[in-house]
Amino acid sequence: MTPDPEHPAPAPFTTADYAARMAAAARAAADAGLAGLLIAPGPDLAHLTGYRPVDTERLTLLFLAPGQDPVLVVPALEAPDAAKAPGAGALTLRDWTDGTDPYGVTAPLLDAGGRFGVSDNTWALHLLGLQGQLPTTSYTPLTDALPMLRAVKDERELARLAAAGEAADAAYAQILHVPFADRRESDVAADLAALLRVHGHSQVDFTVVGSGPNGANPHHEAGERVIRAGDMVVLDFGGLKHGYGSDISRTVHVGEPTAEEQRVHDIVREAQQAGFAAVRPGAACQEVDRAARAVITEFGYGDRFIHRTGHGIGVTTHEPPYMIEGEEQPLVPGMCFSVEPGIYLPGRFGVRIEDIVTVTEDGGRRLNNAPRELAVVG
Repeated sequence: MTPDPEHPAPAPFTTADYAARMAAAARAAADAGLAGLLIAPGPDLAHLTGYRPVDTERLTLLFLAPGQDPVLVVPALEAPDAAKAPGAGALTLRDWTDGTDPYGVTAPLLDAGGRFGVSDNTWALHLLGLQGQLPTTSYTPLTDALPMLRAVKDERELARLAAAGEAADAAYAQILHVPFADRRESDVAADLAALLRVHGHSQVDFTVVGSGPNGANPHHEAGERVIRAGDMVVLDFGGLKHGYGSDISRTVHVGEPTAEEQRVHDIVREAQQAGFAAVRPGAACQEVDRAARAVITEFGYGDRFIHRTGHGIGVTTHEPPYMIEGEEQPLVPGMCFSVEPGIYLPGRFGVRIEDIVTVTEDGGRRLNNAPRELAVVG
């Protein structure tokens, strides 16, 4: 990709950054009463070490425990790549070769009777292999044990999320000028994916284009339906830029909307503003959901808002915390999450408006600033 002098790549994270993250994770494990953490390839490993290996049947596992140096167990044939990871200088590599037992290499690191937090995407094959070596150990997923492990972002992470949000805004501004009518949803989705890449995304995770009745399905996969004049179209798209996520939703209309369509859109827009206004340090996550949902319920569409109001975002586009009734986790400055209420009328149309928001010292700040009005497209 050609470098963009107006939007230079942020400075890379340093070994010290990753060392601090691993130390904080080990402390959090101790505070949660865990003997340590076992981190498999995926978002947790990327966040803690900068290492992003292909996840295969060969065991790769980061071991973190209070008072112990971090150890990354890797297949010998992948050790050279692991040694180049940005956080490798803050940990010890321990490799194993094909034909040997990787669990026998890993087991001595663990307290034989300990309870460990395990990254959610750990293969059952590997967890059962460790249990075979250490039958008195027990395990709990990180979503349960340490759900806020990656939730609070530092300033450099926030800068990456802001850049991703700005890129998504730019993609939306340009998609308004492409033809919608008489084209397939998949064609517009391909345009969105291309625009995200033009604006610096290295990975496109989703491009929802829900036209007409398909817009009433919040996670509709863009398909072969031909968009027609008079359709409401829900656009929801995002991915990764500089390793951090974007996620934005806007709803457009092909030609002038009816009074009802405009009214439903206005209600969702008001609900989205109410959800954003509820963002402040110390407020429970569920308060954001309640604020947005109250508006939609007041106008008689409460049963047509069929999903949570938001989800966290960081090195993945969906992660804790979640803005949903029952989630009492207090908001903390540096948390980033979506605020995305919607109304879905089966067989007719749907409306969703979504921004990524970060908690500040005295409220919230939007990381998406694309217009929220109902845009008319051709």
